Amino acid sequence: MKTATISERAYGNTGLNVSLLGLGAGQVGDERLDEAQAGRLLNEVLDLGITLIDTARGYGLSEERIGRHIAQRRGEFVLSTKVGYGIDGVPDWTSDCILAGVDRALKLMRTDHIDIAHLHSCPQETLERGDVIDALDRCVSDGKIRVAAYSGDNEPLEWAFASGRFRGLMCSVNLFDQRAIDRVVTPAGKGRIGFIAKRPIGNAPWLHAERPSGNYCEQYWLRMKAMGLDFGADWADIALRFTAFTDGVTSCIVGGKNIDHVRSNAASIARGPLAPEVVAKIRAAFAQHDDNWCGQV
Repeated sequence: MKTATISERAYGNTGLNVSLLGLGAGQVGDERLDEAQAGRLLNEVLDLGITLIDTARGYGLSEERIGRHIAQRRGEFVLSTKVGYGIDGVPDWTSDCILAGVDRALKLMRTDHIDIAHLHSCPQETLERGDVIDALDRCVSDGKIRVAAYSGDNEPLEWAFASGRFRGLMCSVNLFDQRAIDRVVTPAGKGRIGFIAKRPIGNAPWLHAERPSGNYCEQYWLRMKAMGLDFGADWADIALRFTAFTDGVTSCIVGGKNIDHVRSNAASIARGPLAPEVVAKIRAAFAQHDDNWCGQV
């Protein structure tokens, strides 16, 4: 049962409403995470008032655990997943793979519909071919999904937006990944397309005193150093609020397996937008030092 509420926004013109803070359920699928702990986390997230759960075919046990632990609370959250690959005996990025992937996700998550189904970072030439988008549209017509969406970055994201075929989009948006803001995120919002920001805290590069070579956040660490920003102990708070209140963002998804971290993120969101002068400083630092800093896929 919910014990708290996080503010919600309309997800474009889809009729869905989602919490401003969502859960990226990648770590929920980690086999090293105890099954009981995964179940507690998912339920506590819903209790906190988070109404967007985002997962994917490639997130290990994530879809299975969502079905096992919170299917009985299905009416309390908007369910987002990603498809296009990883179905045994079916070639990736084909119509058959999309259709089979949606059916598999429905079965694993023990639901009769998926609210948002994204094509997961497929190349632009695949999008241009059109059959995978047609397959998503067929799933919408069949009532299996509510919103056909695309998750990706850079040129494929721009193509997906310009195509007009998606009612939802997702890409990396954070202090160190700003190129898509003016090109897609804000225009998409004006066009009433739902937009989910992934990596809203940029994989927390400030946690590393030295260059984290080979780490997931290495490129963001280099950008952070180049931009010359220093927010001391407030990095996480500043980063999350920057992304959450970027014009065009509907929700930002943060991964994790510690409910205390989720509560801390919710508290940051509750503080509201950053001061305009802080936002201007962040935007200017990125623009000044941008050295072909493309979106991190």
